[in-house]
Amino acid sequence: MLQNIDLSQTIEKADYKKTKAALELQLVTLQRKAIDAGVPVLILLEGWDAAGKGSLINELILPLDPRGFKVHNINHPTTDETMRPFLWRFWIRTPPRGRIAIFDRGWYWPLWADRVRGQMNRRSMESALRDISAFERQLVDGGTAIIKLFLHIDKREQKRRFNKLRRNKATAWRVTKDDLKRHRQYAKYLDIIEQTLPQTDTDFAPWTIIESHDRRHAILKTYRTVISLLETRLKNPDTSKQTPAKSAKTAVSLVPGILETIQPNQPLDEKAYRKRLDKAQVRIRELEHELYVRRIPVILAYEGWDAAGKGGNLRRLVQRMDPRGYEVVPIGAPNDAEKAQHYLWRFWRQIPKAGHLTIFDRSWYGRVLVERVEGFCTEADWKRAYREINEMEQHLANFGAVILKFWLHIDQAEQLRRFQERERTPHKQWKITAEDWRNRKQWNLYQQAVNEMIYRTSTPYAPWVIVESNCKWFARVKVLESVIAAIEKQLRKT
Repeated sequence: MLQNIDLSQTIEKADYKKTKAALELQLVTLQRKAIDAGVPVLILLEGWDAAGKGSLINELILPLDPRGFKVHNINHPTTDETMRPFLWRFWIRTPPRGRIAIFDRGWYWPLWADRVRGQMNRRSMESALRDISAFERQLVDGGTAIIKLFLHIDKREQKRRFNKLRRNKATAWRVTKDDLKRHRQYAKYLDIIEQTLPQTDTDFAPWTIIESHDRRHAILKTYRTVISLLETRLKNPDTSKQTPAKSAKTAVSLVPGILETIQPNQPLDEKAYRKRLDKAQVRIRELEHELYVRRIPVILAYEGWDAAGKGGNLRRLVQRMDPRGYEVVPIGAPNDAEKAQHYLWRFWRQIPKAGHLTIFDRSWYGRVLVERVEGFCTEADWKRAYREINEMEQHLANFGAVILKFWLHIDQAEQLRRFQERERTPHKQWKITAEDWRNRKQWNLYQQAVNEMIYRTSTPYAPWVIVESNCKWFARVKVLESVIAAIEKQLRKT
């Protein structure tokens, strides 16, 4: 692939200036159109050391409105970033609607470097490339235009440029020992890159090779590539911004009625409850310390019917834990900044670092529950979300995270009793709203959505635990003991 590319292409200075001026005008116009259309744009530049990424980025941004873009220089991960899943530091830098994010290196170069250094085997590499492909597809499906450029020079040209930089005292510092080592390993890098570029050259995020021996040629080809892909993207409607129908009535689901097989009334007497609760709380405190020492992250998600007891259940879970080791993240309706991003972005930002525990009080499953039932997203959006959620959780599990998801289940009669009790009790009246009563009228629609959610997203690496919650004591103990069992299982594996 790369070895067969003609790197001798050049362009005359006069032609370059004339052509560049016209392309700059097109680029500025397209930036304004992307802002107006609310299209996020992600431009990734990968390539060889000394291939000219920095100068090319400078040329690319020069005509643009600086309020509309941000350049991310991706170096070796920080200590904090190494304690997160591989894609975390890229997810949190993805552009919001109407803005451009330019990555000076990104998610590919670290894999190539680890593979050459022998820190990643072929199987791990294949797994990482699947995660990357899912990441890029999710962004594109969410409306992002992704433009991937690989700046190519041969080994001889790279050596010439290194020597030129080293001869000048003002630029010699730019050539490091690592740069020279990678130059000596050019053939190894070439082999790995040759293998992976075709694998990740997809319809939704294609690669463009920029022949970079001649600076003028590289700049013009970059301009033309960005312009062409932006024009194509702006011609296509952004399905992620389509106004969804305000109806949740869909065809009868063929998914098994999972909740209908669950008996939510599982009594537990107070003496047994106190004994099991005390034992479990002591154990979870011990495990919290072990998680920190072993650098294992834990992610827990609480979902359930209104008045199912999520708040009280969660309090018992963390009652004796060290508050420095966990965080509870309450999830409500997204704010304006969150609406401008892919729907998973706000959850990626809250992913715990290794050794810590994060509890989501409601979660990313809102996409296939409330957003589905209330018509806040299109049918295509929530149907696609099952795959996207499974992919996200798989990536987190590959990082070593313990993932457990709880559905707190009560029957309609118990919910009614709790609603009425809240209305009668002054200090509980804040818990009951008109929306709770409205949601209750849609019980069957929500139950259908929950059944499909559990059916499609309960996996060995991120299982759903249905918690029979008519008896709050039983529910609290079951959650605690389930978390303990999952953590102990992971500790035995590592």
